[in-house]
Order: sequence, then structure tokens, then C-alpha cells
Amino acid sequence: MSIIQEKNFKSVVDVEQQNAEVEIKNDGKDHAQTQLSRSSKGYPTLLVAGVCYCAASGSMVLLNKYALSSFHFTAQNSLLCFQCITAVVLSKIFSAVGAVKLQPLKRDLITLWLPVNIIFVAMIGTSFYALSHIGVGMVTVWKNLSNFVTAISEFLIFGTVYPRSLWFCLFMMLLSAIVGASTDDRFSWSGYSWQFLNCLFTSGYALYLKLVMGRTAEYTTNRQRLDEFSMVYYNNLLSVPFIILLMIVFGEFQGLLDQPALTNPWFIAVAILGGVIGYLISFSSLWFLSQTTPTIYSLVGALNKIPVALIGITVFQEPTNTKNMVSIILGLGAAVIFSQLKSTLGPKK
Repeated sequence: MSIIQEKNFKSVVDVEQQNAEVEIKNDGKDHAQTQLSRSSKGYPTLLVAGVCYCAASGSMVLLNKYALSSFHFTAQNSLLCFQCITAVVLSKIFSAVGAVKLQPLKRDLITLWLPVNIIFVAMIGTSFYALSHIGVGMVTVWKNLSNFVTAISEFLIFGTVYPRSLWFCLFMMLLSAIVGASTDDRFSWSGYSWQFLNCLFTSGYALYLKLVMGRTAEYTTNRQRLDEFSMVYYNNLLSVPFIILLMIVFGEFQGLLDQPALTNPWFIAVAILGGVIGYLISFSSLWFLSQTTPTIYSLVGALNKIPVALIGITVFQEPTNTKNMVSIILGLGAAVIFSQLKSTLGPKK
């Protein structure tokens, strides 16, 4: 699912959206059909929903990259905390006007959700640190490795078996990531280490969420699984104390007010816009999913990474070369094929 992404938003996803979270998003289709209007199913509605989803998820990555690199803002955890607080405030506002219905905070539900939240903080935190050291193109390619980690984990934990064609795509994505990193003119061990950790946490988040989601129905007021808007609320609200702790550990409080970016109105605007878009990814993803099929949703999400990578390389003038560009195109192409095959073939037990 997409949160502040990315996804993080998802990045939030992937939020808006990270690829390993597509299955989780598909599970939210019934909720989307009840909370978002489906009265107009014409082609224009589908087109507008798709454009909104692509624009929200893509701009989230670009805005965060812009905020972290163009303004030389070094307090990544502080920016992350601000976006989490923004998402919480927006959740309460939309709940107050009746646009969404949030599950109330309950001790049992918080206890169940806390491990998910810890992984969530690690996921979006490592994403921010990676994005501050690596170009958008390579971040996009390396995020695909979470699919590789997830597939192996599903085989080891759940006994899930995928066809050879899917594994071929996964190994192509792995090869693309390795070649891309080796040909990156701005290669950074710290940056790629953060991105590798992000892949692990992204996969862990999707897998653990899959285990926990069914149990949330025991503690919700309607005896149904926790919906995506409530997940956004819980994730961001419970993340704030952990992120503040990270701010203390990394010593961000000491020099936070001295950051030159805080006196720049453009940075403030970008930070606020990033927080708003991070939250709106939830709406756009559910709206688009309610107008189309999970297969198309997954394919569009994979295809959307291609223009995001190209725009990031162009806008931020990221140095590249022929081998690096080929690896990026190869990796993103393999991700599109993987998304299609996974939706059509599916796993076997």
C-alpha cells in the first residue's frame, strides 16, 4: 500500500507504491468499492483515476528527492516525521467530514499492529536515506529487488511456488540492479546499503502484513479487516514516537532549527505538498483499483516507474551512461513483465 511513500507510499509507497505491496492493495478492493463511488464507470472516469494514481505515486518520489537534494536538507528523519504528522492530521480531517471512517485506537489493535509499524518506520526511513544518496533511476530499479526477496521468502515460509517464467523475470531484475550499481557514476556504498536494507524491510512489511491482516478483524468495531485508511492512520500516528527517537539518536534536534532550508518558502511548500500527496495516494490507489482490475492496476503501477525514472534522471541531471541506462530499462521492463505474469499465472501451492 501507499502511504507517504514512498512509498512511499507508499511510498509512502510505493508508498505510492512499492511492487511487493500490490497484493496487499488488491485485498482492499472490497473496501474501495464501498467507500469510493462507482456510479460512473465510463472510460473517462477510468482514465482520470489512472492518471491521478500515476501522478500521485510518481510525484511522491520526485518531491522527496527534490526536498532532500535540492535544498541540502540533512535532517531526513525530521522531514519524515513532518509527513507522518501531516498524514495523521489529514486522516482526522477527512474522518471529521465523513469522507472516511477510521477505526478508533484500541489497545489490543495497537499491540497487534506495533510490529507492523516498526517495520513500516524502518521501510520508509531507509527509503529516505537511500533517496538522499542515490539517483531516482537506480532507486526505482533497486526497489524491484523487494519482489525477489518476497518471492524467496514466500517459498521458504508459505511454500509458494512460482513458474519458471516469473523466476526468469526476477533474476533479470536482480541482474539489472547489479549491473546498474556497477555502472553508476555516483556509486555510494552507504546509499546502496540503505537501499538494500529498504528492499529487505519492504519485503518484510508485505509478508508480515499478510500474516497480520486476517487477525485485525478480531479487534475492529465492524469485525472486518483493518481498511487502508485506518492503516494509514495507525501507521503514521504510531510512527511518530519511533521517528522522534531516531531524531534523538541521529542528533537532528541539535541543528534542526539551523537548517537553511527551513527559511526557504519553497522547501516548506515542497514538504507540505509531499505530506499531502503521500496521504492522497491512498485515495487515488483505491479509486483506480475500484475502476479497474487488479491485473491492470498492477501493470500500470509497474509501467509508471519508467517515466518516473526518466523524469528523475532528467530533472535532477543525474549522471548516467549507456550501460547504466540499458540496465535501468532492462530492470523496469522485467518488472512490467513480472507484474503481468504474476497477475495472470499466479502462485502454486
